[in-house]
Amino acid sequence: MKRFLSLSFIFILVASSVAQTQPAEERYSRQDYISMYRGAAVKEMLISGVPASITLSQGILESGDGNSTLARKANNHFGIKCHEWTGEKFYMDDDHKGECFRVYKSVFDSYDDHSQFLKTRSRYAGLFQLEKTDYKGWAKGLKDAGYATNPKYPELLIKIIEENQLHQYDLLTEVPKDFDKLIVEENTVKSDATSTATAGKILLHNRIKYITVQPGDTYFSICKKHEMVLWQILKYNDLSKDDTLIPGQKIYLQPKRYKGDEEFHVVKQGETMRDISQQHGIKLKTLYKKNNMVAGTEPKVGDKLNLKSKKR
Repeated sequence: MKRFLSLSFIFILVASSVAQTQPAEERYSRQDYISMYRGAAVKEMLISGVPASITLSQGILESGDGNSTLARKANNHFGIKCHEWTGEKFYMDDDHKGECFRVYKSVFDSYDDHSQFLKTRSRYAGLFQLEKTDYKGWAKGLKDAGYATNPKYPELLIKIIEENQLHQYDLLTEVPKDFDKLIVEENTVKSDATSTATAGKILLHNRIKYITVQPGDTYFSICKKHEMVLWQILKYNDLSKDDTLIPGQKIYLQPKRYKGDEEFHVVKQGETMRDISQQHGIKLKTLYKKNNMVAGTEPKVGDKLNLKSKKR
């Protein structure tokens, strides 16, 4: 007797196949997160008095190392809800359905607001009587003051701090220069790409680390400085070794993403698909696929290219 697959079983097989073909979104590791934001945590400590280890461990825990929906969609790394907030808002289910969370223009704004949030609310006032090096007291005090509902919140923070030796940052009296490489998010602060402000700095665009080429830079010098190999620089930026580096040019130090930083891009005179890929931090092959274009072809001036959803 012939056996027939049920429709539900076929659906599962198809769904499984589709899921396996979907590219996984790049995720930050814990060390990535610490490296990127330890400078911001130390800076906030020196301004507000909140221990850097507490700020970093809360950011790690609340944002899932920067990978949570709230972190990705709202730059909110500390789970701070709207309260008296008058800025942009983001709604998602948390302790209750459809709760309101604050949206920030950059992650650094989130760090600043976290310090202000603790500093300006009377229920946290007792924390600032503790030594900055008393991270255990701060962790327990945050729970007692109602920052989180999880009864194990202090233990979770202390575990993160001790496993990653974050308490070493509480001893600093200034931000070390090598902590402050990540200074701005490009879509928040607009400046001349070749200015001295960005020289030698690692920046972020679409959550991807990049640098701008400075006069005298070569592929070799970039690889040596950032401990990379040539194939990585070439692949991440859709370059060949014969391409000339131009001062002010953006060079990504990590793979570009499967979605751009905006919904669409309207093609301007002289722009190529690679130019658009670099501008929005989206993989070149993905840009072609999203717009049903043949790889190697170029768009026309005025074309509206999809950067997030696939063109149908």
